Amino acid sequence: MTGAVTIRKCEALEEIQACFALQKEVWKFSDADLIPVRVFVVANKIGGQVIGAFDGGDLVGFALAIPGNRHGQSYLHSQMLAVRQQYRNGGLGRRLKLYQRDDALARGFELMEWTFDPLEIKNAYLNIEKLGAIARRYNVNQYGITTSPLQGGLPTDRLVAEWWMKSRRVEAVLSGSRRPAFEPRASIAVPAEIYEWKSSASTRPRALEVQQKNRELFTRAFADGLVVLGYERASDGHGRFLLASWDENRGY
Repeated sequence: MTGAVTIRKCEALEEIQACFALQKEVWKFSDADLIPVRVFVVANKIGGQVIGAFDGGDLVGFALAIPGNRHGQSYLHSQMLAVRQQYRNGGLGRRLKLYQRDDALARGFELMEWTFDPLEIKNAYLNIEKLGAIARRYNVNQYGITTSPLQGGLPTDRLVAEWWMKSRRVEAVLSGSRRPAFEPRASIAVPAEIYEWKSSASTRPRALEVQQKNRELFTRAFADGLVVLGYERASDGHGRFLLASWDENRGY
């Protein structure tokens, strides 16, 4: 189904309004948690990105990014990526990210960042293994407790993905060639049952326990200079972050 979907920039106000509507459909936020239409509009005006995936004239996915600067390094912050339910698991999210990359590189950006929930196994695997992002920062309860049922009422802890889009690591991952090797020094596990635990009030304390334990492990590992460079998914659905020492000269 996703093969017939075309990806392009959203320019018309009606297309941006469709992004807003899809945001609400996917996350089921209350109005207070929604990113308003005017932010999408401004993103286009100030050098960000509003990129849509269209099946005919129907918007079925989008990516929103805004420009940022840290320590003199200009970058794009990808704030949101959404794909309609029936279009998931077919590679459309990755296609949106690759379109973002092509557009960013054409405009001189070499770094894109975004945040993701470290309890989301599929998303973590996409970010680390399929895109080649790394992570070395952990934000505790970044957005506060949100109204989205996808969060399960847990604190919105987030890892920061750094996508160095011209790095040897990313080039290798995207081309399917061998990426720079590393020796894992630590691993952090996420049980496959985490989705079930988050969805029910009776089991949510178990999900919170995993989150709090992993929060401590990530915080300690990053303080020791370790970086997320790999992610494993077992046949039974469990996930595992692989962390190693950071070496700027090895093209990670």
